[in-house]
Amino acid sequence: MKKKLFDIVDHKRHPLDDFKFREQCKALLGHDGSLVIENFLLPSAISLVLEEALAKEKLAYYCINEHNVYLTTQNSDFPAEHPQNITVNSSKGCITDDQVSVNSPLRILYRSDEFHSFLCSVLGEQALYEYEDPLSSINIHYAKEGQELGWHFDNSSFAITLLIQEPKSGGSFEFIRDFRKTEDNEINYEGVERLLQGDITSNKLDMTSGSLVLFRGRDAIHRVTPVEGDRIRILSVLAYNSKPGVSLSESARMTFFGRLH
Repeated sequence: MKKKLFDIVDHKRHPLDDFKFREQCKALLGHDGSLVIENFLLPSAISLVLEEALAKEKLAYYCINEHNVYLTTQNSDFPAEHPQNITVNSSKGCITDDQVSVNSPLRILYRSDEFHSFLCSVLGEQALYEYEDPLSSINIHYAKEGQELGWHFDNSSFAITLLIQEPKSGGSFEFIRDFRKTEDNEINYEGVERLLQGDITSNKLDMTSGSLVLFRGRDAIHRVTPVEGDRIRILSVLAYNSKPGVSLSESARMTFFGRLH
């Protein structure tokens, strides 16, 4: 491994190039649909990322979005109270890839061949590629008091995040695995309606600062509960694609980042 990766990842606890470790991670992700590797980053690396994130929070684009859990447009063929037309709120701040420093531990990790190889082994992907646009590959998300991510399914098959700072309270990641079956075109409107009415109990994914989280959210509905207290919840999203040359759409960039480039 490159020395720089040793400087930021706790390789003694998490030997990324070890076949047995990779297989254990792959099995856990396959069984649970999620994988939390605690203390993935060394404390010194977390401190550097947190220092930069706090310094650049003033650059973050904050927005509030209303959306349904499917992240699709509303459907006039259904009544207003139908799950396809019920909206939830998501609110956060975000700085984009071009605002993350070139020597950030996040960038060292994101571009590491060894990290790519580890992820491909665990996720079952042939290769991973950066976004073609200059904004979407590495993002740092901020959630202040009262901010949250509403219930939703992901469009992508996997998500990779690093928790940088925990809030004092709230900001919990909640999910229900296999809540729909996209391969069988089973949308589970009834289940979503019951969930939004508070009639279904969800699971909580525990994570601490420095944790690497792999999550399969295409069929697992999930949310982040409102942050409580004056300490910002800070999370880095490491976004990859299975194919090269992919850009986030212009409408998505305007929605989430407030600019195209």
